[in-house]
Amino acid sequence: MLNRVILIGRLTKDPELRYTPAGVAVTQFTLAVDRPFTSQGGEREADFIPVVTWRQLAETCANYLRKGRLTAVEGRIQVRNYENNEGKRVYVTEVIADNVRFLESNRDGSGSGGSSREESSNNTSNSGGGSNNRSNYNSNNGNNNSRDNQDPFSDDGKPIDISDDDLPF
Repeated sequence: MLNRVILIGRLTKDPELRYTPAGVAVTQFTLAVDRPFTSQGGEREADFIPVVTWRQLAETCANYLRKGRLTAVEGRIQVRNYENNEGKRVYVTEVIADNVRFLESNRDGSGSGGSSREESSNNTSNSGGGSNNRSNYNSNNGNNNSRDNQDPFSDDGKPIDISDDDLPF
């Protein structure tokens, strides 16, 4: 059996961070995902999908995601139900995310500083693949002779010197 979903969309509002009585962080936000077709009137439609993240991923999403940001979410669909104040059974369908990728850099200059950032509940890993995140490559702990920590794109279009030993084939 398989229950896997991948979504790319924009946040409709800032994430809401809460803590369970046991102290576990949980964040909820809604992702607006465009449909691949237009309506009869020629307008684009979107689905508004609730997303839930837990633990470290929840805190990271609350710190870095903001309304309007383009975000990729990977997780599973969960349907839960509860009884409301009127005694009616209410069903809620939501995506429980275990991987969130921030597809845009911060527009205001604060926060992650990279054009993409990935968080996973299984293994927290940051991937600053954008041009704004050069500090990861330049922090060589005072040793300016170290080639391992230099920005590989600093020559910007000039040929890169690669030996045959560096090639995987």
